[in-house]
Amino acid sequence: MDKNGEIIIFNNEKIRRVWLEEKELWYFSVIDIIAILTGSSIPKRYWSDLKSRLKDEGSEVYDKIVPLKIIAPDGKNRESDCANTESLLRLIQSIPSPKVEPFKLWLARVGYERIEEISDPELSINRGLSTYLKKGYSKDWVNQRLKSIEIRKALTDEWQNRGIKNKKDFAILTNEIVKA
Repeated sequence: MDKNGEIIIFNNEKIRRVWLEEKELWYFSVIDIIAILTGSSIPKRYWSDLKSRLKDEGSEVYDKIVPLKIIAPDGKNRESDCANTESLLRLIQSIPSPKVEPFKLWLARVGYERIEEISDPELSINRGLSTYLKKGYSKDWVNQRLKSIEIRKALTDEWQNRGIKNKKDFAILTNEIVKA
């Protein structure tokens, strides 16, 4: 599947993104995100000002923004600042806009929940179970899924113990098992 130039929708707004195969990550248009979260009519200017502020503050997020060729609104492939999910979440924390505040509160809540899960891993398992059930999966399906995850983890641990390190090798071995 060609993942370049795909568009996703957030709150009925388009966000351009590009898949970088070598990093196996999605990169999102910073301008699109800023336009949506700030409501700015000139998001390029907003980003330019924010970029300068981040650079002056010595923020590491500025260094993680990369220029990538992405389909522009005029249909041409143009270079634009893009960020992966982690950098994007950090960038969003730097946007001083009331429209961003609910998102920042959500990030804080999720961060708190993950910290709690570190001290009590059962919370993480319960969250996963709850998420599957909310998506409409049956309890039997969820139980089978959790067992298959446990089995796959044991299998990949064994492969790793026997010297498999490359992601591609894991994929090949998994493919062979699926065929069988």
